[in-house]
Amino acid sequence: VQLVESGGGLVQAGASLKLSCTASGRILSSYSMGWVRQAPGKEREFVGSTTWNGGRIHYSDSVRGRITITRDNAKNTVYLELTRLKPEDTAIYYCAARFPGHLLTANIADYPYWGQGTQVTVSS
Repeated sequence: VQLVESGGGLVQAGASLKLSCTASGRILSSYSMGWVRQAPGKEREFVGSTTWNGGRIHYSDSVRGRITITRDNAKNTVYLELTRLKPEDTAIYYCAARFPGHLLTANIADYPYWGQGTQVTVSS
């Protein structure tokens, strides 16, 4: 499965941003999806994940309360909305997929398929 993220950019602190991840090559509904970010000079950090139908969603404590992950399998797309953005949210945001779609994981190593990432920069 090929994944392409979009929606990143430069925003001011306090703003909201909605990222998209669109899949091709496979039907996205077969996969559980995760979002991972990597800040400059830091390790990749799990942000959140959703099962194939959005029935179960897991958010990292670092963004809980500010994050919403949704998916539209008819459009083969998963979304990440992050509100009240902070400068420390600055990172490259990646979406990732794993099979089967009913398993939920926060372990980054469990995801074999990755997009190229989209840069989010939050100015203070």
